[in-house]
Amino acid sequence: MDPVTIVDEDFQQLIAKRSQTLLGLAGYLSQCRTSGKIMMRPFLGELFSQSLQIEELLDAYDARNNCQWCLFRSLIAAIKLFSDVSYELLHIQHALPAYRLLPIEQDFVKATDEALGFTGDVLLRAARQMVARAEQLAMPFPSEPLREESYSEELPPGRLPHDCGTRWAETVSETVTLLATAFLNLAAESQPVRAASRAKPEEYASYVSDSVSEENLRSLELRFHNLQSLYDTYVSGTEAEDLDTDLPVLRGHISVVFHLLTTATLFAHYYERHVNKKLCALAAKREPLLKAETLLSVLMNYCITHIGLYIGCAEHLCQKMLKRYADLGRVEVSVPRYRGFHVRPSTLIAKLVHHYGSDVQMKMDDDEYDASSPMELFRANEKINAQKRRWMATEIAALDIVRQNPPECSIAAAIRNVVLALAEKGKLILYEQPLQIPAEPVRKDGTLIENVIDEINRLFAMGKIDIDTNLTAMFIGDKRVLADIKLLAESGYGEDNFGNNIPLPEELSYLRR
Repeated sequence: MDPVTIVDEDFQQLIAKRSQTLLGLAGYLSQCRTSGKIMMRPFLGELFSQSLQIEELLDAYDARNNCQWCLFRSLIAAIKLFSDVSYELLHIQHALPAYRLLPIEQDFVKATDEALGFTGDVLLRAARQMVARAEQLAMPFPSEPLREESYSEELPPGRLPHDCGTRWAETVSETVTLLATAFLNLAAESQPVRAASRAKPEEYASYVSDSVSEENLRSLELRFHNLQSLYDTYVSGTEAEDLDTDLPVLRGHISVVFHLLTTATLFAHYYERHVNKKLCALAAKREPLLKAETLLSVLMNYCITHIGLYIGCAEHLCQKMLKRYADLGRVEVSVPRYRGFHVRPSTLIAKLVHHYGSDVQMKMDDDEYDASSPMELFRANEKINAQKRRWMATEIAALDIVRQNPPECSIAAAIRNVVLALAEKGKLILYEQPLQIPAEPVRKDGTLIENVIDEINRLFAMGKIDIDTNLTAMFIGDKRVLADIKLLAESGYGEDNFGNNIPLPEELSYLRR
């Protein structure tokens, strides 16, 4: 059954009646020369609330698909979004003194003021165009002018005393490590957005369609909101805040990043849904509220840049906090089966250690290695390979195959017999099949068993075979870091026995970013 079409006059009367408050606000806005007078939270809150209600009413009647009403609806959508963004920016501006933000290389206060100037100008232009369109639609305006004093915001200085007392919490170390670890994991997930801060202006549009899309920003915004909620639920007002003054600093960074992400999400939404949207002929004739490149510039230079800077500051803060509360321990794990600590496992271990910012040592016998340095871990392969060669020589001697070979047996045949015997016992891995043995032997003299050992060592050095031993390494450091190293080892260090990539557990997803 086709939907009933509403009579034009009935719809016009409905919207005119419901829009009186919004039209009064828009009329006041349209008379302002600058946006300074409207940057008050009571005014912006009312503007957002009224535009939200009228937009929902218009959408209920499919106004966005009606040529007479789609322009009016799009202007209300712009007012709703930019009043919302402006409110977020004012929140940041008013909350800055309490955030205890660490210093950055840019003037964030000035940048926030400039962003507010941009959103205020957009609101002024949107209000003027909406008033003009309302007049074309013969919509009456309120007879009484808006009372500016109703929306003023005069704030006396000072804060209320904290006299509720502190709540008991878990030990301070547990509280700190919970928050710091959660932030570090979220910081790793934010890498694609943080990388966008280095984009050039000509690359902005491509980034907004990829890592800085509305979808990605909204997902990250939700994660930071959850982290802020975690803090407020388990930390805010507890004795832990009094005992570790870095906790309120961390909370400030979580909050400012969350509000910057909210602002960025709204900007990205307007760019994706409104700036590039093809309008009907009537709507297309109006002067655009803003240019796409102007919006992208504010999104990237204000939101994305400061998101990256404040996450970076808090990342170092969290690593410092974790070091301070390090719970030292040790864990013994298997050495990577495929060629020991080569590039992939060494890089993953070092990346894991850097993620937490902790000091972790790897110990094999009497030698110690800095686990944060891939080159240090590479060095351990000298000991690993030496142990493998010694073990292999013992195994070859124990086989007694060489002595059982007939005198006329060639070195190549003896090598093949040894390789096959060890492979059948699962003590040797073949990376090349069929195995090609070099024509010229390593040495011209020596016994047959010495030649066989030398040739198999050469095949091992050439990467054609590997020796499967149960070698282990001991890692010493913070137990939280060691837990992830153990999980990495149990996951094969991200590769199978032949060096092919395999998925890492979800808990280690930050290593793939």
